[in-house]
Amino acid sequence: MSAIQVYSETGDLEGVLLHPPGPEVENMTPKNAERALYSDILNLSVARREYNQLECILQHLVPTYRIMDLLKDILRSSEIREKIVKKACYHEGQPLLIDRLLDLNETILAKQLVQGVPLERNSLTAYLSNEHFSLRPLHNFFFTRDAAVTLGDRILISRMANRVRDREAMIMQAIFDYHPRFRVQTVHLDDGAASRESLSFEGGDLLIAADNITLAGLGTRTTSRGIDFLIKMLAERKEKQHLLIQELPTSPESFIHLDMTFTLLDHDSCMIYEPLILKSNKYQSIQIDIENGKVVSIRNVENLLKALKDLGMDLKPSFCGGIKDTMTQEREQWHSGANFFAIGPGKIIGYNRNVHTLENLNQNGYEIIGSKDVLNGKTDLSNIDKYVLTIDGAELSRGGGGVRCMTMPFKRKR
Repeated sequence: MSAIQVYSETGDLEGVLLHPPGPEVENMTPKNAERALYSDILNLSVARREYNQLECILQHLVPTYRIMDLLKDILRSSEIREKIVKKACYHEGQPLLIDRLLDLNETILAKQLVQGVPLERNSLTAYLSNEHFSLRPLHNFFFTRDAAVTLGDRILISRMANRVRDREAMIMQAIFDYHPRFRVQTVHLDDGAASRESLSFEGGDLLIAADNITLAGLGTRTTSRGIDFLIKMLAERKEKQHLLIQELPTSPESFIHLDMTFTLLDHDSCMIYEPLILKSNKYQSIQIDIENGKVVSIRNVENLLKALKDLGMDLKPSFCGGIKDTMTQEREQWHSGANFFAIGPGKIIGYNRNVHTLENLNQNGYEIIGSKDVLNGKTDLSNIDKYVLTIDGAELSRGGGGVRCMTMPFKRKR
């Protein structure tokens, strides 16, 4: 069987990539936090404790792989090491770093490619520089979903909306291109002539509803030309395909990806941020039908749920922030209340801080279970059909994403 296979959001998970937050998260200051795409700086020790709950519960239930381990594996090859280092250094305008980095062993090199290469103050220009790093730290890399996404049996490498994240995509492409566990043909969304403002695509904006139904977000991180590239990929499949597109607000920043407003929980249920997905607003929902390799129809639709129902997927929604008031919905959406990750049908993981969201899920038949209770043996999941495993997320959520953002699945049962 192929090492790569994802044809739904909720099929039983058989492989997922993770990257626990490391020193790169703390290698920033309030002065450069905005450049690093943060509105605040995180407390690494707290974020690590929270992330450890996620990693431990996933390790308990499914096969997990750390990006840093996979990166070290491929860097043992001198040929691959040279390709990665040269690509990163030339792209970031630091060719003089190449020899210095190639002299490092694979463990130190992997760390520096992720955590940043400290600037050597060995010239007047360097001495006077306000920068601390020659290659900047990858502050956002623990959101592994963004840089690459599995679409069927292929890996789509993102073209990140912000240049500070390009090396994340480079590393993900190298892992899937070169690691013996994968060695798959990656598809790289790139066009040297196109600006980021016109061509970008990030993994958080792609959801796979079914073999022939894909969802995409159109917003600040994914452009219309980025979705046009996705259309071309879907057109290569022989069977008829449907692409549903949801336009996203440009502010606040919590709307960066579609999965911050809509996620699939089971074959017949989903989590939505109601004000955007169901209520009347100015943001378009568009359906594109593809047949025999060509677009045969593009039209506006009432909303995603209605379009999915017309395509044979009748989903019962749960509501981010509950149904009591819009203020609560807004607060919990800001803290990734719609961003759930399924490890199987009706088996999902999310933050415990979004209490009104969890209450609504419970009303819809989901048992709410703390991950700690599973790990210490207090709760046996084998006899529970539908559940939400919760992790602490007070610090992680301040980074601007949830559990789906922090997971990159590469294999699920069909």
